[in-house]
Amino acid sequence: MTLTTILSLITAAAIVLTGITYFLLKHKDSLVLSFLQNWTGALFLFSGYVKAVDPLGTAYKMEQYFAEFEVTFADTALGFIAPMFPFLAEYSVGFSVFMIVLEIVLGLALIIGFKPKLTAWLFWLIVVFFTILTGFTFLTGYVPSGVNFFAFGEWVPFAETNMKVTDCGCFGDFIKLEPFTSFMKDVALLLPAFIFLFGYRKMHQLGTAGIRTAATGLLAVITLLYGMSNYVWDIPGQDFRPFKVGTDVAAVKQAEMDAAAAVQVTGYRLVNKTNGTAEEMSTADFLKSFKEYPEDTWEYIQLKSERSIEPTKISDFEMTDQTGDDPIPAMLADEGYTFLIVAYKLKGDKGSWDPGYVAEWMENIQPVAKTALAAGHKVAGMTKLNDPAAIEDFRKTIGADYPFWQGDDIMLKTIIRSNPGVVLMKDGVILNKWHHAKLPAFEEMNEVR
Repeated sequence: MTLTTILSLITAAAIVLTGITYFLLKHKDSLVLSFLQNWTGALFLFSGYVKAVDPLGTAYKMEQYFAEFEVTFADTALGFIAPMFPFLAEYSVGFSVFMIVLEIVLGLALIIGFKPKLTAWLFWLIVVFFTILTGFTFLTGYVPSGVNFFAFGEWVPFAETNMKVTDCGCFGDFIKLEPFTSFMKDVALLLPAFIFLFGYRKMHQLGTAGIRTAATGLLAVITLLYGMSNYVWDIPGQDFRPFKVGTDVAAVKQAEMDAAAAVQVTGYRLVNKTNGTAEEMSTADFLKSFKEYPEDTWEYIQLKSERSIEPTKISDFEMTDQTGDDPIPAMLADEGYTFLIVAYKLKGDKGSWDPGYVAEWMENIQPVAKTALAAGHKVAGMTKLNDPAAIEDFRKTIGADYPFWQGDDIMLKTIIRSNPGVVLMKDGVILNKWHHAKLPAFEEMNEVR
């Protein structure tokens, strides 16, 4: 689904709602204002829902922003606030759930006219917040590597490779928007945000005050419980990520690798690091004259042909075993069953592992892992790059008789929204995935196998 399709459906829903509000329910204060209430409300309900499906995805995106803000402010006059961002990152899941609940509740509040003045101000604040985030995301494309965001005099022509956070996560993993598109979307939303601020007295209100309060309160509770069900007690019921159940990871990875290999360099874009001027030339012309553009003064950017298949995180599906080799190719080609225990972060440290986290492994993971090994299946742990001694200590702590592989934590977060979580694969295909709290007994997995 494209952004155009989404906006068309939201517009159609807003037209229907406005017709009901204006002509059937006879709320004729302002036709334009009613339409804007319904349109922005429907947009917030949709964008909030696709994020509520996967609150951890939004939390991980917030962690990226907090990390980038820490680096951005560290070497400036506002450096004293930089230490605040690692602290905030520790509570990114809570912030994620709060923002999702607020977004969905605001969507309904706009449509039914709940407390117009409060709703108008909250809508304005959240749109301004989103605009700052998406604007920052897009503008980092002008900031070359090694240059601080606030060093405006050192900005260069826009390059997508410069961006530190590649997308804002406005619609979660349901659809990825180009940074400029996301930014312009939020800039456009500032218009109704200001209209609501100054025209809230004419916003339509449906039902009685008691009904509106009950409806918004009930939706807040339902959204909170639904969001928590998608990471506290289980993994998301809808998976918009590349590692979804039924995916032939081996085939997709090979196809993406073939597409990458087929890409050709068609020319070069040369950017002057001093004044930002740029020149483009074919590969043949570049090879003839590149000596005239010394690398200490010019930045070389390759111009490439379009890929036939856009890469996903499956392209990054690589791990390192104890010997330093990548075990993934062999695992994807294995005709047997492989139980992958994915834990993007082992909670605690060598000699002082989190007791609750260890208990989750001992009570939920280890019984299944031991039974799977006894049945002749392969089992492997997967975690982020870490001190091998620490990983070995964790293995001994939980009594694991299987290896632990190390890899990129973002890739591991993409595979499954559970820490730890279990992924069952065979012939390079994902057969099923389980949250550690929903992991069935090994015998019950026969339905999958």
